[in-house]
Amino acid sequence: MQLSRDDLLNAYKRMRLIREFEDALHEEFSAGNIPGFVHLYAGEEASGVGVCMHLDDRDAIASTHRGHGHCIAKGCDERAMMSEIYGRADGLCGGKGGSMHIADLSKGMMGANGIVGGGPPLICGAALSAKQRKTGGVAVAFVGDGASNQGTTFESYNLAKVWNLPAIFVVEDNGYAEATASAWSVSGSQAKRAAGFDIPAIEVDGHDFFAVWEAAREAIERAREGGGPTLIHCRLNRYYGHFEGDAVTYKAPGEVEKVKAEKDCLMLFRQRVTEAGLLDAEALDQADREAKARIDQCLSEAKAAPAPTEAALLTDVYTSAY
Repeated sequence: MQLSRDDLLNAYKRMRLIREFEDALHEEFSAGNIPGFVHLYAGEEASGVGVCMHLDDRDAIASTHRGHGHCIAKGCDERAMMSEIYGRADGLCGGKGGSMHIADLSKGMMGANGIVGGGPPLICGAALSAKQRKTGGVAVAFVGDGASNQGTTFESYNLAKVWNLPAIFVVEDNGYAEATASAWSVSGSQAKRAAGFDIPAIEVDGHDFFAVWEAAREAIERAREGGGPTLIHCRLNRYYGHFEGDAVTYKAPGEVEKVKAEKDCLMLFRQRVTEAGLLDAEALDQADREAKARIDQCLSEAKAAPAPTEAALLTDVYTSAY
């Protein structure tokens, strides 16, 4: 399977939209305009987009506390996401979830999750449903290197293999579980951990969209064909702190700047496609302008949108089958 020109342009547009979304939130949070807590995905765009390009609405994903990029990659509406983060009534979750709990089940986005390692058990359920109903769907859990040490994650590896589920586990290893370096806290390799459950695994450079895309293609095709779960270990970097307001004293001086200069996923993508004559620089520049304009529009509309009413406090609390 080859990526067409339109595929490549769409991939870049989606990655750029995520970057603009996150950079805008960084500025807005710093200005005190956003309630609650915010964790940003900037720098990791190639992972979410490289995986989710292979998915459709029958497929499910479960995210982490760093979920904006996964939401946009899966097709969630960025305007409604922005309203949700601002706590507005027209947000994806009615303004009640905020940054860490954005969900859109119509798009197969099961939700961002403030529980470290909370996503893997959820996607086992979604994968089992797809298998039993024979929809051809798959389920993907994005987890960080910190969640890779959680018992829930290992239990999910085991369950997915025992039940031969169409499940994909994507470990987005940005080098730090909050402020703890994974080089210090994660023993052994992620691939060998998967081997302990007889699950195939692949290590990829998460800055390289094409490497992620190819690894995800193989894993998702195998899952759809009944081949069971796969683990994809993406090594990448986040540009901001664990959360907005994090002083990032645990990183070496110049560490992030070096990554931006040498490994930025958007920069690498541009270099590859322009040097190969697959896309021209003007098309990519136009995508940059469009993404900036779209996020500016989302911000403006979110700020002007109404807050939830007092009556909304008592809705979406219980559900009934009757």
